[in-house]
Amino acid sequence: MINTGNSVFIILIAGVALFLYGMTLASQSLEKLLAQKITKLLNKLSDSRFLAISVGVAITTILQSSGAVTSMLVGLGSARVISLRQVMGVIIGTAIGSTLTVQLISFNLAPISLPLFLVGFVVYFINKSPTFKNYGTIFMGFGLLFLGLNMISTSAHTLAANPLLTDLFSQIRENQIYSLIISMSFCALVHSSAVTIGLAMSLAMAGAISLQDAMIWVYGANVGTTFTAILAAVGSNYVGKQVAWAHFFYKTLSVIIIYPFTDLFLQFLESFNATQSRVIANGHLIFNLISAAAFFPFINKGAELIEKMFPKDPSSEFGTEFLRQNNYQSSALAISYGQREIMRTADIVQTMLKDSIKLFERQDPILLESIKERDNKVDFLYREVKMFLLDHANKSSTAVHQNIMSLIMFISDLERAADAIDINITALAIKKNALKLEFFNDDWCEIQEMHKTVSQLAALAVNAYQNKELAPQAIQMKRDLAKLEFGLRENHIGRLNQGFKDSINTSTIHLDLLSEYRRIASLLCNHAYNVNQSIRASSSSGE
Repeated sequence: MINTGNSVFIILIAGVALFLYGMTLASQSLEKLLAQKITKLLNKLSDSRFLAISVGVAITTILQSSGAVTSMLVGLGSARVISLRQVMGVIIGTAIGSTLTVQLISFNLAPISLPLFLVGFVVYFINKSPTFKNYGTIFMGFGLLFLGLNMISTSAHTLAANPLLTDLFSQIRENQIYSLIISMSFCALVHSSAVTIGLAMSLAMAGAISLQDAMIWVYGANVGTTFTAILAAVGSNYVGKQVAWAHFFYKTLSVIIIYPFTDLFLQFLESFNATQSRVIANGHLIFNLISAAAFFPFINKGAELIEKMFPKDPSSEFGTEFLRQNNYQSSALAISYGQREIMRTADIVQTMLKDSIKLFERQDPILLESIKERDNKVDFLYREVKMFLLDHANKSSTAVHQNIMSLIMFISDLERAADAIDINITALAIKKNALKLEFFNDDWCEIQEMHKTVSQLAALAVNAYQNKELAPQAIQMKRDLAKLEFGLRENHIGRLNQGFKDSINTSTIHLDLLSEYRRIASLLCNHAYNVNQSIRASSSSGE
């Protein structure tokens, strides 16, 4: 152990911090390398319980966190991409997958922590390839993880011999409920069952707690890790809440069932003559295997029970808020309500546009699905509003008919803009991430500038639909945007001529993205020309 001259508490906290940071570093790099595989695994979710469990094990192995996977499932559930019945098996799989890290840290790998970090550091800094850089950060992450665990272990031995803490550890040994509360709270705080169980291993090896207490820590860590998903479900829809609470009840019931047999369980584990760390790691593994076997036959029944506890809220179903076919005998009133639905549609398109730039920052399956879901909402509103307005157009006067056709043209442009984001821009983002390309810094800054300008223009154009005086300003801004795009293209071509490798690699994606953003801006501004023309016509007649 490196003597840092710091107090044992500082070493303990630093060890926990290094452990968590190392795990996060390795997890993020693994996610970048295997993002496509994660997407494919999520796409394979079906009603097959065996497949769902396999998907849960695989994704948790990649992300190194059952809490992170469950939070991802909560997000997918909130976007209505998956149902609870598809997820129940995945939840069981995540519990099994989370045991891999604990198995790994149960071995004494501290001697290789610094060499592993050094190898990762060298790989990261001598390579320009994003792929090799990710491999480097994976090695650095695991190096920090093992070093952090060693610091935790060393500080635990010192703390166990501290007279001031002897009474505390004695009370923990005498009252197991303390162990359960402490482990649950610690796991909820650090969002990691692995570091919680790693701390329990260190305390057990130091003699501060017994093996039985350590198993209680294992139980507490399994329940505590569910709070990450519960927090993620706050504010989500009924499916998100179902997923989060299904995870909680699965873990809690598993602990309740196995807890009375803890002594027998420990006798079985100690019969293998393993070290205390290995006993605890094996206990964690077997606990989750037993839980999976016990609950596997009741997956569908469990899903039915959770669905009854958190039923579908009819008000959460997406639909039109103002349109009721044939409810409005007045065409003027129909137009008013049609406009309100169209502004809802415009708001959705603007959120899609705002989030589209994030697709190029990292691979994010949840965001991709969210954009697709929003495009589906736009399609739904387009269809419903169009049918509603056409019904009234056939019954109205010529002037009202023209207003209705103007509404239909505007929402049609909104629908086409949403399709451009969902189909074209997402395809460019998927291509960039699949090829593991990175934008040159100047290129990325200019793309962000283009996106920011288009977003501002979109807001102005939407407002110009209701406030016609803004139409000339929107048209002028669109012209300025065309000049901006031309200038950005020239800048990019200049970098190509200078031979910047990253600019060359991403050139097609870069130029296509500029074109798509300009096209979206044009679609959102189409109505402004008609409005501007009518303003001029009114001015001429007034003269």
